Amino acid sequence: MTLHLAMVPPSAMASSSAPASGVAVKASGQSRAAERSRIAVIAFDGMTPFHLSIPSLVFGSRCIDGGAPAFEVRVCADAGAPLGTSAGFDVLVKHGLSAADEADVVIMPTWHDDCREAPAALLETLRRAHARGARVMGLCLGAFPLAQAGLLDGKSATTHWAYAETLARRHPRVRVDRDVLYVDEGDVLTSAGVAAGLDCCLHLLRQLRGAEVAKQVARQLIVAPQRQGGQAQFIERPLPVSGADSRFSEVLEWAAGHLEQAHTIDTLAARAAMSRRSFTRHFRQATGTSFKQWLLNQRLAHAQRLLETGDVSIEVVAQQAGFGSAQSLRQHFRAVFRTSPMAYRRQFRVRASGIMAQTP
Repeated sequence: MTLHLAMVPPSAMASSSAPASGVAVKASGQSRAAERSRIAVIAFDGMTPFHLSIPSLVFGSRCIDGGAPAFEVRVCADAGAPLGTSAGFDVLVKHGLSAADEADVVIMPTWHDDCREAPAALLETLRRAHARGARVMGLCLGAFPLAQAGLLDGKSATTHWAYAETLARRHPRVRVDRDVLYVDEGDVLTSAGVAAGLDCCLHLLRQLRGAEVAKQVARQLIVAPQRQGGQAQFIERPLPVSGADSRFSEVLEWAAGHLEQAHTIDTLAARAAMSRRSFTRHFRQATGTSFKQWLLNQRLAHAQRLLETGDVSIEVVAQQAGFGSAQSLRQHFRAVFRTSPMAYRRQFRVRASGIMAQTP
């Protein structure tokens, strides 16, 4: 079986003037396809189809605003012949590596399991993209070509846990963090193995289009929308999808739906008819984090949605998200997102108005 994604000559590609933010805002009058932000996904011979599909699933989703995708996703490769995959079928890639030269985001979705050296053409493509301000993302083993290109020198990065020691040994200038889902260094992002690529892509989507859009896409993909690990490595675990003790799951869902109220381990344990010790053990096993951190993450995610979708004051946002005061909200918000709630709202409104202005 062959997926037909025939090589476009480099001369057919237009030059890019994408800003460092990774979102290209074009002048009106251009086609809708040209107005969308461009994502270049780099394929190679022998790759796993699942890794290749992740960026398209997240950034090519049609549930954004109920219309056409907000991004133009281009799969590109340094070969004109069909690319073999680990699943036994071939892929015919539509674009050459020159497509990455005009992309706002360039994604290396994985790399060979033997972590072999990347070819010079690929390394130069990654360096050019980074030098002109595009964001570069290495998912799973995709961190290896980024490290070889020098894009991770002096930065924190992650990869599949089974390959973390190899990455650290080969590239001592990279601070390898093997315990997180992903790392966002602003201009460069890396993720842990396999499914963590979804988390990393949803994180970037959340930055570019907001928490509500990311939540819609995550719901379509049937994945947790809030396993986020932002610029300060803010790791959030999802609610348990199911569990042997349904009361425990129901209590956590209830707490997430009543964030304006005060919650403690004791009150929630009592609501679940469990001892404090049993509740704490169940909680750690189900979410992978402490109750205090989980609750803070839930409150921050809810505050993001309120800031994006409404015009209520910061004081009201703080009350509805359970922070108690605007000062407490500002302190926690800045500690995690490195910005204030008001600045976050303004930034999101600017992005949203830019998208509306581009829509015919």
